[in-house]
Amino acid sequence: MASLTAPSLREPVSGNWPIGRIAGFPGVIRSPGRARVAFHGGSYRGFGVGVEARRWGVTRAVTSSNWGDPAGVGINTFRVPLLSGSEVAEKLREFQEKVTSRQNYMAMYSSIFGGITTDPAAMVIHMDDHMVHRGHGVFDTAAIMDGYLYELDQHLDRFLRSASMAKIRLPFERSTMRGILIQTVSTSRCRQGSLRYWLSPGPGDFLLSPSGCLNPVLYAIVIKGRALPDRKGVKVITSSVPMKSPQFSIMKSVNYLPNALSKMEAEENGAFAAIWLDDEGFVAEGPNMNVAFVTSDRELLMPHFDKILSGCTAKRILVLAEQLVADGRLRGIRLGNVSVQEGKMADEMMLIGSGVIVKPVLQWDDQVIGAGKEGPVAQALFDLILEDMKSGPPEVRVPVPY
Repeated sequence: MASLTAPSLREPVSGNWPIGRIAGFPGVIRSPGRARVAFHGGSYRGFGVGVEARRWGVTRAVTSSNWGDPAGVGINTFRVPLLSGSEVAEKLREFQEKVTSRQNYMAMYSSIFGGITTDPAAMVIHMDDHMVHRGHGVFDTAAIMDGYLYELDQHLDRFLRSASMAKIRLPFERSTMRGILIQTVSTSRCRQGSLRYWLSPGPGDFLLSPSGCLNPVLYAIVIKGRALPDRKGVKVITSSVPMKSPQFSIMKSVNYLPNALSKMEAEENGAFAAIWLDDEGFVAEGPNMNVAFVTSDRELLMPHFDKILSGCTAKRILVLAEQLVADGRLRGIRLGNVSVQEGKMADEMMLIGSGVIVKPVLQWDDQVIGAGKEGPVAQALFDLILEDMKSGPPEVRVPVPY
């Protein structure tokens, strides 16, 4: 980009004000030649605004003579380029080229532009989308395994339940959304990875109410996957971050600040995840996975889903685990309240979710779980899910027509 060397055209903002004091805002006072803005005992000179035109008249710079330097320490100006739409697109592509090695975004659908793009630089959403500035949106996911979408319909059903709870209207019927998601994966040519999708009231304004949003929006993105999650056991801690109330915990919304803080807390303490306890002190869930235990009586025990997200992978585990009951490796399967003491004294503990599949837990806080190594039930459940993803029945595997 050419340097901005043309002289600035500085005209004090105060020169455009018709009156010396703005009604209803006594802190703004007109003084000769320059406005002064008073802030609780101090004042700052008003800033002059000017533009510099590039030779071909596309990029301009907004110039301030005093903003950011109220004490007059020598920083007199800063320049922010004013970019055209084509220049913004160019900058987005330049940015994308710098991070290509870390991102594998293969395709994106947006009902805003009514189609699919494979250009990662174009995979953006509007700042005034209610999902962005108010956290009013829901999402879900589905794994792509060997060219099949695993549990797409189960995840899509939960997606629509979440949208109903969040009072987000649907932009299309379920069958249309399902077709869009499958076509997006097909266009991506991705055979191993994940599909993620969101529903939002859409863009409109920056107000709290979504009444100004024109139409609800569906977004979807395909992410090329790397290797499967490993089977190595991990450490977890008890989270000190407050858990969301059941009304929001059972909904898969984009309000994941508590989840992110809980995950960060775990990482800061050398752990993989932090475990939430519910309002009665019973084991609830991890930041984005369910929790399960194998008791000393060889029961597979999982917390009730009435206060936590009903994980699709966890619910599938409950079905597949019947095979371990049939061959004697488990005595039974039970949903119920799990105390912290009961959890820490279990023979096995595991995290379950589409991102980790089945992850053995070897230590919770200072307590070693069982023998302190990956247990046989966790290993068997990992194998069962993996087999189900590769060769399960049609109700859990949707073929993608590439």
